[in-house]
Amino acid sequence: MYNVAIEETYQDGQIVFKEGSSGDWVYIILSGSIEISKMVGGEKYIIEILKPGDVFGELGFIGGIKRTATARAIGETTLGIIDREFLDEEFNKLSGQFRAILVAITHRFKKMLERACEYSLRSESRIPKALSLVFKDRDSFVKAYTGNISAGGLFIKTENPLRPGRQFLLKLQLPGVSTPLQVKCEVVWSRKREEGSPGKPPGMGVKFIEIAERDYKLIKNYIAGLPVNK
Repeated sequence: MYNVAIEETYQDGQIVFKEGSSGDWVYIILSGSIEISKMVGGEKYIIEILKPGDVFGELGFIGGIKRTATARAIGETTLGIIDREFLDEEFNKLSGQFRAILVAITHRFKKMLERACEYSLRSESRIPKALSLVFKDRDSFVKAYTGNISAGGLFIKTENPLRPGRQFLLKLQLPGVSTPLQVKCEVVWSRKREEGSPGKPPGMGVKFIEIAERDYKLIKNYIAGLPVNK
C-alpha cells in the first residue's frame, strides 16, 4: 500500500496536469480512470488508459523533468497524492550511484517515448475520405462517416463519441465491395463538440484491434488507390 497524503476528485474531462508543465507529484488512482496522451505533429495520441491502482507522474519525481504527457480524468475520478516525505525518504535510502541510474533511465525513456510517437505519426498514411459506416453505441446502432482512414484505423465524425478505451464492432462500407467489412475497434481518443475547432470536428479516432486478413487487404488496396495526405 502507498502512503496517501491527500485525495483529490476530478470530473470527466478535467486535466490533472498538462504535457510540458512542471511538477513532481506522484498519483495513484483510487477510482475512475485517467487518460494519458501526448501531442505529436499537432495531433493528440492516447498512450494509455490507466485504471484504479495504477500510479502515474513518477517520471517527474525521479528525473526532475517536465511532464512528458497530459493526464485527463475519464468520468469522475479520485486520485491519491502519495506522501512526498515518504517518497523522498525512500528515494534517499538508495545509493547515489543507483539514484543516478534511475534518473538516467527516466531521461532515456522520455526520448524513446518521443521517438516512438514520431514514428507512429510517420508510419501510417492517413487519407481524407468520407465512407459510410455503422457502429454500436450501447444498445443502438449509429450511422456515421469517416473523416480519414489508414490501414491501422480511422477517424469517425460523430456528435456523440465514445470514451477512450471503449471497444466496439464497426461495419465499414468500401466502394465496390458488396458486403460491409466487420472490424473490432478501440477508441484511442475522442473530441466533443465543445472541444472542437475549425477543421477539427467532433468525433473519435479509433484503431483496428481485430480484422480479418481479407478485410485488411481490401483496406490496404483501397488506400493504395487514393491520393496520400501525410
